[in-house]
Amino acid sequence: MVKKIKDNEEFTSLIEDVINNETVLKMKNYRQHFNVSCYEHCYRVSLDCYKIAKKLKLDYKSIARAAMVHDLFLYDWRKKQEGRTGLHAFSHGKTACENALQEFDLSKKEQDMIIKHMWPVTLIPPKSLEGFILTIVDKYSTINEGINYLLKKKNI
Repeated sequence: MVKKIKDNEEFTSLIEDVINNETVLKMKNYRQHFNVSCYEHCYRVSLDCYKIAKKLKLDYKSIARAAMVHDLFLYDWRKKQEGRTGLHAFSHGKTACENALQEFDLSKKEQDMIIKHMWPVTLIPPKSLEGFILTIVDKYSTINEGINYLLKKKNI
């Protein structure tokens, strides 16, 4: 149990500047999937990515930080946005990366993870194993959020 607490402390310290950033905190105002905010979704994805990458001895710092901002788009994607072209699924990774770059220094690897997290929708796959992990964890998290929503709705 001590290791788990230590890992969570390490995780928090890696993304502390991100989760306390004024722009990132605005993600709490936008619903992502079902009844989950964009912030909460990204936090869960980030934590899961961190745990997987750490276990596999991969770049857990970069994946945790990229995952926390992978949906930093700050609009209600269900509504048509003035000046926004293209479908949200195809474009929001690029938008999230552009927004994140205004707030943080991101490595090329982190940028690639954010931009391509919607693969195979993005057609071009991520360049790193960490990018594939983010893609898979994001999909898993979305499915899990949907199941939890339906179970609550059905009072199960």
